[in-house]
Amino acid sequence: MTVDSNDLKLAGRLATAAGELLLDLRATSGLTGKELGNAGDFRANEFLLKELARLCPDDAVLSEESSDDFVRLEADRVWIVDPVDGTREYGTEGHTDWAVHVALWERDGQTGVGALSVGAVALPALGVTYVNDGAPIEPADGLAATPRGDRPRVVISGTRPAAFSEAVAAAVGGELLSMGSAGAKAMAVVRGEADAYVHAGGQYEWDSAAPVAVAKSQGLWCSRADGLTLEYNQRDVFLPDLIICRPELAETILEVTRQA
Repeated sequence: MTVDSNDLKLAGRLATAAGELLLDLRATSGLTGKELGNAGDFRANEFLLKELARLCPDDAVLSEESSDDFVRLEADRVWIVDPVDGTREYGTEGHTDWAVHVALWERDGQTGVGALSVGAVALPALGVTYVNDGAPIEPADGLAATPRGDRPRVVISGTRPAAFSEAVAAAVGGELLSMGSAGAKAMAVVRGEADAYVHAGGQYEWDSAAPVAVAKSQGLWCSRADGLTLEYNQRDVFLPDLIICRPELAETILEVTRQA
C-alpha cells in the first residue's frame, strides 16, 4: 500500500502535539498518579478527536478513550489512536516510558482488504516522534535501565509479563528488561536498545497499531504470538498478544510462543 506523505506528516504532527500537551499538563496541573493519568487521557483524546474531525472529517476514529460505534467497519479510512499509552507511567514522576499512538488503517479500493498505512509513536518525555517513513533510525540506549551487554534483550511488561517471557529469553540466550508502555517497548527494539518485545497479557488494537507500523517500516518482525498476521479495524478490537523482534530471532521466539 502506498503511503500518503500528507497522512504521514499529519500523524507525526498530531502525536507530537498531543505529547506536548501532556508534558505541559504534567508540569503545570499539580496532579499526580491516577488523577494525572485520567486527566491526560481526557485532554489528549479531546485534542486528537477535535483535530481529526477538523482535518479528516470523512474518516472514522477508533480511540481507547471513546465509545466505539462500529461506523468504522464500513469506512475506508480509520484512525486508531491511543492518547496516552502507559497511563500509569505518565502519572509517575520521573518515568519516560509512556507514549502517544496515532495510526491510520486504510481499505484497498480494489480488493476491499484493509491494512495499516501510517503510524506515529511519540515519546514525549524523550522529545522524539517516530513515523513509518522508512528513514534510518539511529541506534540508541537512552531508555535502558542497565548498561547493554552482549546478550540479547527481551523487553516485557513490568505489570503483566507473558508467562513465556523467561522461556523466550532462555531460547535466545538473552535477558529480560521490564518497561512501561507498549509504544516505549516497541521503540526500544526499533532504536536497538532491545532485540525483542514479547507480550501476552492482553492488549487492544490501539496498543500496537502505531508501534507495529513503525517497526515494520524498519524491517522488524511483527506478528501474533502464534505467528499469525496482526489484523486491525476488526469488530472485536481485543488483540491480546504481540511479538516484535529482529527478523533473525523470530523463528526461535515463535518456537516458544506457539507452544504456550
